[in-house]
Amino acid sequence: MEKKCLAMDAIFNPKSVAVIGASDNPGKLGSHVMRSLAEGKYPGRIYPVNPGKGEILGIKTYPSLLHIPDGVDLSVIVLPAEQVPKTILECNEKGVKGIILITAGFKEIEDRRGESLQKEITELANRFGIKIIGPNTFGIVNLHLPLNASFTPEFSRVEKGGIGFVSQSGGMSHLIGFLSMKNQVGLSKIVGLGNRCNVDFWDMLEYLEEDPDTKVIAMYLEGLDEPKKLIEAARIRNSRKPIIAYKVGRSSTGDKASQFHTGSLAGKHEIYEAAFRQAGILTVRSSEELLDTAKALALSLLPDGNRVAVLSGQAGPGMAACDVCEIEGLSIPSFSPDTQKKIEALLPPLAIRTNPVDMGPAWYDSEAIRGIVESVLEDRKIDAIILCIMFASANRSAVGTLAESLLQMERRKPVICCISAPDGIWDEEVKRLEHSGIPNYPTPERAAKALANLVRYKKFVTL
Repeated sequence: MEKKCLAMDAIFNPKSVAVIGASDNPGKLGSHVMRSLAEGKYPGRIYPVNPGKGEILGIKTYPSLLHIPDGVDLSVIVLPAEQVPKTILECNEKGVKGIILITAGFKEIEDRRGESLQKEITELANRFGIKIIGPNTFGIVNLHLPLNASFTPEFSRVEKGGIGFVSQSGGMSHLIGFLSMKNQVGLSKIVGLGNRCNVDFWDMLEYLEEDPDTKVIAMYLEGLDEPKKLIEAARIRNSRKPIIAYKVGRSSTGDKASQFHTGSLAGKHEIYEAAFRQAGILTVRSSEELLDTAKALALSLLPDGNRVAVLSGQAGPGMAACDVCEIEGLSIPSFSPDTQKKIEALLPPLAIRTNPVDMGPAWYDSEAIRGIVESVLEDRKIDAIILCIMFASANRSAVGTLAESLLQMERRKPVICCISAPDGIWDEEVKRLEHSGIPNYPTPERAAKALANLVRYKKFVTL
């Protein structure tokens, strides 16, 4: 177990990285890996390995791994597949404990030689106690070191946060990474498992459970050779950190495609969902929902129940949120008599003052807005609040006032927001709210769905 931990730590927290197959040719992946490390401000030592170059990006190169005079923790290999077994032998001789094997051409191809080659490198790695991420991977990112050991320099722009994302697909890793940038969602790790040589989902669950930077574990899966190992690992660990899974293959076409893509068995989707549910793994149905749910779990309090108050600056978005809440099994109850009296006193007669509340007529009265939110937070008939505000020129100051009030209130219930405006208008206010544990979503439907998944997860941990 100690050797395994050391090897995994060599991958995610290395003091030195060798790029075997480094290049200054932008048409080669070895060039992009070098840029990722350099532009991502990796604080450790970088050793490019290329026998035909004197330096790359101003960094001295070495003709082989064995020519590097100092120790190497992590090797990123970007060489043709047939050269990999020899390179692993050199890694063992050099004392390398972690490898990121970006190279493709193993069991994912329709050729028995690829499967045989993967078996060979797996046996070598296991014999030497080396852990391999890949082959056929984009790489990994540790936003907290920082370490961008991938062929995508742009991943260094992802905000650091509490969500560890593990994927079988490099394409889905990129989608989630770029969605996180667009929605300002912080990630701790991005891991492309690829063909899963000897690091699989259950290994990552074990590692991320102990990772102090990770609060929530999110996974994208296509197919597994040994699904029982993942279920067992989740059963052991699900009480500590939330685990969310987006498993594709619901359609027969998707099922076949996943087998070709990863060389793994996909299996009946309903069986996976039932097993995940028993293990306490929350399942979602889209990449957007995966990220939204992970964000809610990383930032928000958990609700005690399913009773929701919807407070909206305009009636329409509040109604849209209510529809999703009811479809998802959440309740939109009446307020307690005391809360109802307070809201009626704070809003003009023509406003919608029952749940859902249209707070629009009170935007020019900051005390009224504060009073409404405080009253609902104190109402024992309410477990959570969805707050929707759409930008209009007339309510430009509304979110600043609301944010100040929310940040000063004692909140023992989750508040989920849909504060939507053109870029640059309410960005700072939203960021301040999220840093204090109030997640924001661009649409009321996504806010309501995220809250519904918070309720689902709370049921898991209280069973």
